This record gives sequence, C-alpha cells and structure tokens, in this order.
Amino acid sequence: MNNKTKLRALGAVAGVILAAGSFNAEAATTTSTFQVQITLIASCAISATTLNFGSSVGVLTSVVNGSSTLSVTCSNTTPYNVGLDAGTVSGSTVATRLMAGTAAGNTGTTMQFQLYSDSGHTTTWGNTVGTNTVSGTGNGSAQTINVYGQVPVQTSPKPDTYQTTITATVTY
Repeated sequence: MNNKTKLRALGAVAGVILAAGSFNAEAATTTSTFQVQITLIASCAISATTLNFGSSVGVLTSVVNGSSTLSVTCSNTTPYNVGLDAGTVSGSTVATRLMAGTAAGNTGTTMQFQLYSDSGHTTTWGNTVGTNTVSGTGNGSAQTINVYGQVPVQTSPKPDTYQTTITATVTY
C-alpha cells in the first residue's frame, strides 16, 4: 500500500471515529417509590403535687380544706379517666380515707380526710372508671386537674404529722 492510500485509509478511519464521537449518548433512568410512615400509639402520663393541709391548732373543731393538682398529658384526642385510690394506710377506703401518725409509737393512730373532684366537696374522687373518676380528652399538652381535700371535724388525735400516699392512675 502506498502512502497516499494509507493516508486515505487513516482519514476514513478518523472520519468514522469523529462521526461516532459526535453522537450524544443518552443516560437511561428508572424510578421507584417508597412509603414513609409513623404509627402513633395512644399514651398518657400523669404527675401530682403534694396536698398539704398545713398546721392546725390542736383540735379539729372545724373542717380543714386544701387542694393539689394533677398534670395529665395524653395524646391528642385520647379519652382518659383519672382515679385516686384509698391510700396506703391500713383500713383506708375511698369512702373513708385515713392518714396515719408518723412519730414512733403513734403510727397506728389515724385521722380521717377525703378527696373530691369539685371545690364544693360534694363528689368523692375514687378509682372506679365511670363511677367516681374524672374524665377528659387529651390534646397533646399537659392538662391540669384540681384535687380538693378536706379534713372533717373529728375527735382530734395525738399531735403529730399525719400522712398517707395516694396513687393517681390515668386509664386510657
């Protein structure tokens, strides 16, 4: 092959290469979809502050009132009921709640008190859902519920600090 023929062949090959390079290569694509989700489960939380009737002068010749608050936080639109038990003193019931003395030798001495869901002290607050609990509907934020306490007139026990522990339960 002579040089002229070789140059023509190289030119032809170069032309083919240049022509092939001038084509635009298109990228292929494909797509997919996926779900994004979260499942919110109804939930509630409850906290309470101390109900302190304060100090009383020696004899219980008049009622002593006090109050406290509960804070209930439930998921939005979640219905709930809050119940209060009888307390930890032996013999205490929702109908007749008792506090016991705390001093050595006086722990068996009790005094009566009651918890109410209304400021007029007419509705005893218990722990039977649908009977004597307080109901509400959660909104996702803390909701405050007042607890009204009353120590009735009674024979005054020995001077001491009297107490019990009440359990507040939120049912949802």
